[in-house]
This record gives sequence, structure tokens and C-alpha cells, in this order.
Amino acid sequence: MTSRITAGIASFLLFVSPSYAVDVDRPDVKAFIKMMVKEHDYDRDKLRDILGQAEMKRSIIDQISKPAEKTLTWAEYRPIFMTKRRVRAGAAFWRENRDTLEDISARNGVSIEILVGIIGVETYFGRITGGHRVLDALSTLAFFYPPRAKFFRGELEQFLLLVREEEMLATDAFGSYAGAMGRPQFMPSSYRAYAIDSTGDGKRDIWNDWADVAASIANYFNAHGWKSGEEVAARATLSARWSGVLPKNKLKAEETVSSLSEMGVTFSTTLPNEAPGQLLTLQGAEGNELWVGFHNFFVITRYNHSVMYALAVHQLGQEIALEVHRGDP
Repeated sequence: MTSRITAGIASFLLFVSPSYAVDVDRPDVKAFIKMMVKEHDYDRDKLRDILGQAEMKRSIIDQISKPAEKTLTWAEYRPIFMTKRRVRAGAAFWRENRDTLEDISARNGVSIEILVGIIGVETYFGRITGGHRVLDALSTLAFFYPPRAKFFRGELEQFLLLVREEEMLATDAFGSYAGAMGRPQFMPSSYRAYAIDSTGDGKRDIWNDWADVAASIANYFNAHGWKSGEEVAARATLSARWSGVLPKNKLKAEETVSSLSEMGVTFSTTLPNEAPGQLLTLQGAEGNELWVGFHNFFVITRYNHSVMYALAVHQLGQEIALEVHRGDP
């Protein structure tokens, strides 16, 4: 009964107050600390001190409750990223880091278009990396956002392990409202699993080192099955053979190039008949846009579980490549 009352009071305070310090004696926080001590031999006093510096923020709950990928149509979402200014900034970034990007792409098989597309959508080439302390974001969502509390407690666990491994100050790391960090916006679990020290300086620096950033993104894509040189997506139309209703968008390919063609989906690709593919429908400015996403398209959705996100990354990368090639001698 006491624990329910305490949690209720805390939830009420979060509702009426913009922020307040975490209570390390709150039952669920105490249980989390106990788990960290038992499973990871984390120093209890140090952990209590770290979590005691965290702030629960109502603004974080507000932001995660209405992410753009779930509240906007494609017609509203696409213009956020597909601007002349962002394309020009991407082309300048490509030229400034050409040698690094070409080397990483050649070694890892992930195209420069995808690397710059990710960085451009995620952080506008390092301009927008998030203004929340990661400790605050993860603590708020781990203990005050029931719909995804389990996931964010796992990410808070990973962040605290990362802090210990990298000898970081927990309060120094800044990122998004969801706890995504640095220029590639890695969640702590992705940082620990996929971040790379590309320069050999002993640090996996995804905040300041573009070589580490690009190599880490490429490593993430390779770990999730990226196929070098394969197409990502193709615009589609429906022929007279098509019947029935349009399928709901999915985050995996359940058809093939051949089966889609047999159903009456018309698109252009050099991929073989047995290659995976999936028909996608997006609400564009002039009505429905139809696309076929191939295997690599759905690898992009592993980075962010959104069809619109993956298409924005793909299109931005393509536009930046065109801008670069137009300006090259």
C-alpha cells in the first residue's frame, strides 16, 4: 500500500511540476539499484549518487507521447528533412569529409548516401544532437512512462554500464528526449554493441569524431544485414491486375519481387525475382504514394522503426549525392 501511495504521489508531482529530483528510496528505483549491484557488481553508493542527480521531467513524457513518425503524414514529415538547406549542408559535409567517408564505405560496404542520409535526418550533420541529459531522459522514461518502462530500464542499465566502461560522467552525456546520444543518435545498448574506435585513439567518440560516427553507423548496418550494392526502394504503381485493398505498412518484407509483380504491382528493379520486397503506402501531398521497399530498406527501419524515417533517409541521401556530383569537376 505504501509503495502504491508513494508512486501515486510521485506521478502527481510529475504532472503538476516541470521537473523534480528522483527519489532513490522509491521502491522501483531501489529494486533497480539492487539489480545493478547484484548483476553487474555496481557500487551501491555510487549508483545512488548518480541516480540522485537525475531529474524527472514532464517535457520528456510529453515528447515521447507524440513522436513525429506517428503523428504526421508523409506529406508533413518529408518536408522536415527534404529541404534545399539540408541538402546543401549534406553536400558540404560530404565534400569536407570525402576521404573519411569513402574509406569507411569501401571497407564496410555501406554507401555514402546512406551514411549521410542517417546523419542528416538524425542530427542535421551534428547541428541538432539533443538538449536533454541522457541520465534525465532515461530515468524519467524508466520510472515514469509505464508503456515502455521495461525497455527504458534496460537502456538505463546499458547507459550506466557504458558510463563505467568509458569512464564518463553520467551527467555529462546529452542527447534526445529518448536518451539517444551523439551525432548518430545511438541508444546506450547500440553504443555498447556497435560503436567503433575508427581512428585508433582508444575512444569510441560519437560526439566529436566523424570517423568514429560514420564507422559506427556502418557497423550497425552490417550487423543488421545490410547488403552492399543492393537497391533500397522503388516507386510503384498498380496495374489492372491488382485487386483488393492496399496492405498496411510493415517493418519487414513478406513478399518478393516476383510475387509483387504477379499481384499487379509495377516497379523497376535489377534485383532477382526471389529478392524480398514489400508494397508500402504513404499519404503524400497529392494522394497516396506507393513504394516497394527491398531488403536494405527494412535494414534502415532497424535504426528507427518507421517506414517514413527509412524513406526520408534514402531520399535525403540520394538528393545529397546528386548535389555533390553536380558540384564536382
